[in-house]
Amino acid sequence: MADLAVRRVGAGDHEVLERLWPLFLHDLSEFSGVLPHPGGTYRREWLESAIGDPTWSAYLVWLGDRPAGFAFVRALDRDARVLNSFFVVRGARRSGLGLRAVQAVLNAHPGRWEIAFQEENAGAARFWRRVASEVAGEAWTEERRPVPGKPELPANTWVAFDVR
Repeated sequence: MADLAVRRVGAGDHEVLERLWPLFLHDLSEFSGVLPHPGGTYRREWLESAIGDPTWSAYLVWLGDRPAGFAFVRALDRDARVLNSFFVVRGARRSGLGLRAVQAVLNAHPGRWEIAFQEENAGAARFWRRVASEVAGEAWTEERRPVPGKPELPANTWVAFDVR
């Protein structure tokens, strides 16, 4: 496998991030049922926050000179950071890259972390529980929380742990 690099998004990276964003939302649509807008685009609020809000941070994951994914962290001004979005392109999945990449992001912001996922996405559920165990051993928690403002959606599962 080519060299893995996880680095904060800079001004010159916005175009790459903008191209990866719809791939992420397309993957999630399998579980959420969310369709693109009439013009074929997806919502952009999280993308715009990740790039422009000082309480967020965006990272790109690279394999050599190729973009392989991204991570968005929010709540940098709070006690617990939230991994808001995490994506690995299909061609790089199940290679260990995702675990290595998320560990790099978590280690960049030591402290309390919370990560939400949908149980319907069985691969994500396995992955996030594995991340919690790899990072925190047995010292992590899990709980179901309703999606704020969307009572029609199934509750999210949240894992929480500390990164030192």
